[in-house]
Amino acid sequence: MGKFPAWLLTAGFLSIIILLTQWGGLLKSEPSRDSSPKTPDAVEETVSSSPLPSSSIREARLIAVGDIMMHNTQTEAGYDARTDRYNFDSFFTEISPLLKKGDWVIGNLETPLAGKDLKYTGYPLFNAPPELASALKKAGFTILTTANNHALDRGEIGVIRTREAIQAEGMETTGTAGSEEEGRSLLLLSENGITLAFLAYTYGTNGIPFPEGKEYLVSQINLEKMKEDIRRAKEEGAEGVVLSIHFGQEYQRFPDEEQKKMAETLIRNGADLILGSHPHVVQPVQEMEVPDGKGGKRKGVVIYSLGNFIAAQKGKYTNLGVVFSATFQKTFPSGELKITRVETVPTWIQQYRKGGKRAYRVLPLPVSEEKAKEDPDLSMERLHVLEADYREMMGHLSSLPALQWNPSSTLMEETTPGESEGKGKGKR
Repeated sequence: MGKFPAWLLTAGFLSIIILLTQWGGLLKSEPSRDSSPKTPDAVEETVSSSPLPSSSIREARLIAVGDIMMHNTQTEAGYDARTDRYNFDSFFTEISPLLKKGDWVIGNLETPLAGKDLKYTGYPLFNAPPELASALKKAGFTILTTANNHALDRGEIGVIRTREAIQAEGMETTGTAGSEEEGRSLLLLSENGITLAFLAYTYGTNGIPFPEGKEYLVSQINLEKMKEDIRRAKEEGAEGVVLSIHFGQEYQRFPDEEQKKMAETLIRNGADLILGSHPHVVQPVQEMEVPDGKGGKRKGVVIYSLGNFIAAQKGKYTNLGVVFSATFQKTFPSGELKITRVETVPTWIQQYRKGGKRAYRVLPLPVSEEKAKEDPDLSMERLHVLEADYREMMGHLSSLPALQWNPSSTLMEETTPGESEGKGKGKR
């Protein structure tokens, strides 16, 4: 990636400004999507077939969330006894407009979708109805990562069926594979003439052994392999590399030294954005500038943990997550790619009762007073708690060095992050 623009220079060093704003800032424009799959040649054609002026700029936005879990009470909340069917759409109704502002929208699916015949269960061995994939697609997701410690909760067949359930809804998946050939394949997707690679890895599978000779089923953390995957992705045409890494210590709000060291190593070796998961609580965002081994510097961004997006855990901070947004900007004809804007919107998982049964939903923060007054499932008392949660989360997200905490900054006026001409998704 190229250098960050000059307006990000502050106090003699380069830093990313976490732009603090109400969630409405991300809702001002909604780029269109073309979700049709493209062949490797079509990826290049998407970029080259559209006439471009001698110098132009294109943008595309990545939106990411954390752990998508399905505990027993959540599965029960989505069940309709009258129809004997499941529907989880209501979990995401409030957050969907925000997600749909992304060109790439990614989350960590931390449960198999292995089918009713293998029994739906929550912790410690998860298996959720495939209707969850349908709800996530409707909410706006385009990519689900599946490399996490619950990937093998239903064994090899669970891995295969989960991939099939995701793909049946028209979404992409990365981090698991049904065959050795799939395990070697890298996910490259293009939006508006910008091609990113999406790679995913996990620290382990909770001690569940792999079938003999089938380690390809779940992509595991191995620094040498990860560096090689980054190299191959760029060789295959990726202009930027996004890594989803399932690492860190559960319920710890700050990254440990191993996380920091790994992030630094991977950015030095070509990663541009690292999306962390596993701790089930949000950990901060950090910009890194590291030696590239060639006498220069490389820059990258890491959010060490996105926290829970949807779950039914009870521990402190496990009901708070974050919608993370990074805008990638590409300059033509030079091909320079850089992250020009990073934004965060805290979220809250509401567990409540509706229609005589348990219910769940994800709400973006802050919640307005008007919303609290109009919503029968919210109270003014809860509103005051959420206001405090919002302030605390925004401070927490920017609490690591190399970030400037600027509470007076506001989201700059947005235009649609991309041009309709030449826009589309491609897989290589």
